[in-house]
Amino acid sequence: IFLPSFQDLFGVSMVVPLMNLHIKSLGASHTVAGIIGSLYGIMQLFSSTFVGCWSDIVGRRYSLLVCILLSALGYFLLGTSTTVFLFAISRVPVGIFKHTLSISKALLSDLVSERDRPLVMGRFNAASSVGFILGPVVGGYLTELEDGFYLTSFICASIFLLNAGLVWMLPWSEENAGSREHQQGNKGTNGFSAKTNCDLHSKSATNGAVTSGSLFQSPWVQVATVLKRIKGIACSDLWDIFLVRLLMSVAILLYYSNFSLALDERFGVKPLFAGYLMSYSSALGVLAGCLLGPITRLYQHNTYRILLHSSTLTCTLILLYASALSIWMVVLSSTFLAFSTTIGRTCIIDLELTIGGNEASGTLLGVGQSVTSVGRIVAPLLSGIAQEFSPCGPPSLGVGLALVAILIMNANKQKYCSHGNIKLKNQ
Repeated sequence: IFLPSFQDLFGVSMVVPLMNLHIKSLGASHTVAGIIGSLYGIMQLFSSTFVGCWSDIVGRRYSLLVCILLSALGYFLLGTSTTVFLFAISRVPVGIFKHTLSISKALLSDLVSERDRPLVMGRFNAASSVGFILGPVVGGYLTELEDGFYLTSFICASIFLLNAGLVWMLPWSEENAGSREHQQGNKGTNGFSAKTNCDLHSKSATNGAVTSGSLFQSPWVQVATVLKRIKGIACSDLWDIFLVRLLMSVAILLYYSNFSLALDERFGVKPLFAGYLMSYSSALGVLAGCLLGPITRLYQHNTYRILLHSSTLTCTLILLYASALSIWMVVLSSTFLAFSTTIGRTCIIDLELTIGGNEASGTLLGVGQSVTSVGRIVAPLLSGIAQEFSPCGPPSLGVGLALVAILIMNANKQKYCSHGNIKLKNQ
């Protein structure tokens, strides 16, 4: 599972940085390029919850294969796009079905115990982040060749086809057995999960195992089941977790939104240095994912405390960046922010699955992805408004949002602690 995740982001990060250059070479204006980019984000926003929930119903293998193959189709069409219209069409299957990493995380959640989940998720994020670091370098080299963009797109599509083969070869009988054992081991917590999610856990779905009739159900039955599960999420008391995720996502996006421009205006630093600094932060993020095991043991597997402390550190570091008097303070804040944000992202996912229950992990991860997509839509608008006042406006606003998230976590401390006690007794 780690290998396809690495190849996934490696292939995508080869293509994505080159897309704006390609669409402009096709004669599109900045406005048209922006509209196509926004439509992709909107498709991701609405499709992530439905695809995640669908993976709970039909099983991880079938849904993951469909998403990988249709994403490969999208990148293949991108490699044949000689007009703006074809370029826009190629983004449709990718916008709807490029949720391969979310489904892979749901599959990992099915296979491992709650105690080991933060460690495994951290390693998963580290593996995919390595692909994201290496991909742009290879893509930049390939684009120097004749018809380099088209070649890069075809290579990306081929990588997705290779991933489909790897997923097909996975030992699914072990997944099903592991899911049953995991389900039996979590019987003690099912009462809390059922209370939290109302009707979220349908009897027809198991943890990632494909039931014999689910693939052959009427599409209308599958749609009705998806809508029922989404209604269950809406009726649940998980609102505070998703709100914390939204606020922290927007805060971090505001930090990075005008990073290069702000460094230039505040310290006279060239964009090249800003690029090196972001690559440095990404490399540290990989290291942070590998250190999650010792950190969770240090905190005695208390995900809530890790999330609270990492969010507090993130808020402090963004404040340090906003008030930095020299470039070295920016380097210092970027160094530790790479650790705090990586740990925070992993912990918020683990908390969603712990409180919400594993039987609907695909749905929960899909909703979480939709929440993050909302942040990606809102953050540029807030950044533009805040930047009218000062280059430090966006990170200063991010500090305020992070503080609100910390206050929400403190206000709901009793809920997390009570569930932590139930979890500890079952372990």
